[in-house]
Amino acid sequence: MQTREPTLKVPRLVLASASPRRAALLSQIGLTFEVRPSDVVEPPLNVYLNKPASEITRELALLKARAVAQDCSEGVIIGADTLVSLDGELLGKPTDDADALMMLTHLSGTCHEVVTGVALIDAATGRDSVWSETTQVYFRELSRTEITAYIASGEASDKAGAYGIQGRAAAFVRRIEGCYFNVVGLPLASLVERLSNFQANVAI
Repeated sequence: MQTREPTLKVPRLVLASASPRRAALLSQIGLTFEVRPSDVVEPPLNVYLNKPASEITRELALLKARAVAQDCSEGVIIGADTLVSLDGELLGKPTDDADALMMLTHLSGTCHEVVTGVALIDAATGRDSVWSETTQVYFRELSRTEITAYIASGEASDKAGAYGIQGRAAAFVRRIEGCYFNVVGLPLASLVERLSNFQANVAI
């Protein structure tokens, strides 16, 4: 008996992100989509004093999705934003190698949170669905030599918290609690659930 591979049947999807990791995750679950990075300039994190990472990532995800949706007449726009939070301190992408060194030194031996906000917008109607998901990540103690070698690899430069769990930094992680894909950049399970609720013709 021939088995049918699972597919996702969805309307036109547009990813409002230049992240190759987010694009790879959508492709991994069989989605067909366009990539249209938003031109939103993210404000520095210090303007968000006293706001939790969950609220900030939702705001930024919606801002990115709206920026792309205004140039689309149809389809569902996916916006996303990821932050790392350590004891209330917010870590975005490092500005340079010294910033990456500081971030990874702080994260060494800790349990920190990776928070991704996601926004869906129906370009035709303006209807939206916005949420965030949090994953706890436990790092082992890292030596300065390990940290500097990782930064020299180039992986740290464009990632929140200065590391990518799907790359060499996998060796830093003792365990996680929550969605692995959320740490990479998109919580896939909740994304499919929201798409299912958002568009009645989504099928797996």
